[in-house]
Amino acid sequence: MYNCVKLGTLTRIRTGKLDANASSTDGAYPFFTCSREVLRIATYSYDCECVLVAGNGDLNVKYYAGKFDAYQRTYIIESIDNGKLLTKYLYFFLDIYVEVLRTQSIGGVIKYIKLGNLADALIPLPGIEKQAEIVDYLETCNVIIDRIQQQLTKLDELVKSRFMEMFGDPIANEKKWATKKLDEACIAIVDCPHSTPNYTSENTGYMCIRTSIVKKNRIMWEKIEYIKEDEYYNRIQRKRPEKGDVIYTREGAILGIAAVIDRECNVALGQRSMLLSPDKKQCTSEFLSVAMNCDSFLSNALKGQSGSASPHINVGDIKDFQMIMPPISQQRQFSAFVAEVDKSKLAVEQSLEKLETLKKSLMQEYFG
Repeated sequence: MYNCVKLGTLTRIRTGKLDANASSTDGAYPFFTCSREVLRIATYSYDCECVLVAGNGDLNVKYYAGKFDAYQRTYIIESIDNGKLLTKYLYFFLDIYVEVLRTQSIGGVIKYIKLGNLADALIPLPGIEKQAEIVDYLETCNVIIDRIQQQLTKLDELVKSRFMEMFGDPIANEKKWATKKLDEACIAIVDCPHSTPNYTSENTGYMCIRTSIVKKNRIMWEKIEYIKEDEYYNRIQRKRPEKGDVIYTREGAILGIAAVIDRECNVALGQRSMLLSPDKKQCTSEFLSVAMNCDSFLSNALKGQSGSASPHINVGDIKDFQMIMPPISQQRQFSAFVAEVDKSKLAVEQSLEKLETLKKSLMQEYFG
């Protein structure tokens, strides 16, 4: 529909200069690596409006305007003429074009893309007014999506309030419940594979959970991605995730977040996470997930790691963690309350999925 132009003729493409371990947890500026999570850093090297593309591993795209720094394998892409190419239009294009980049990536365990993969990309180039119109449509979709996600967050907060009312803080244990090591309250606690999944744009029926879609007590299934069958079976060798298991993020910026796998499906863990299978005779999934999402749980799990540039939680530490164990009858009452809240969440989640589908169809229409 529109003339296509090589991206390299419209943009300045460069890479960051820093190692991934340059981050600092209390840094004043964003630090962009190849991870979907944005880290922090104390200094900055760039001050511009740009699109950032992960050059290896978990290929992803971000938009940013302002002061920041970047990992040496992160591509920084700037429009050289905002009268011809809007940076936000470029961002939305690359957000869908990343699927093509994944097919072009090369390498062994860790896939990577070359500068030429970006410079030679053909971007549909309507007039600047049409670009602004497209950006406006897609940003409106994002605003509505954010509002719906806020509704889900409020429902999650209701669940947390009920938990605190019934059981109190799981670490302070002011209600004097009996405690038990998580390893004794779970049938299994296993780590994720330590490799980047090879994602595919095809709906294979085999899903993989990135930590970026794990929210407190909720998995954003509308943003799930797919892997091929052989990749799936390779990633479930330690344990196949099942309905009722709890996923827990163990490293990176998205750290210490738990959610229940609430459906029967073929799903595997991505990176930086672990899986807990509670013994239903001692511990319900909903109780465990909400307890692990309490701030005090994370603080206790990270004890002794103050000042660490890359805080993380080991599976062994979680196995040894002492968790309150109220009577299973009371835990089941709490789980029943969560089930009622989930009924309200279902309608909201269905609206969210419809809007995500609409956005994808619009992006396909605009960018092909």
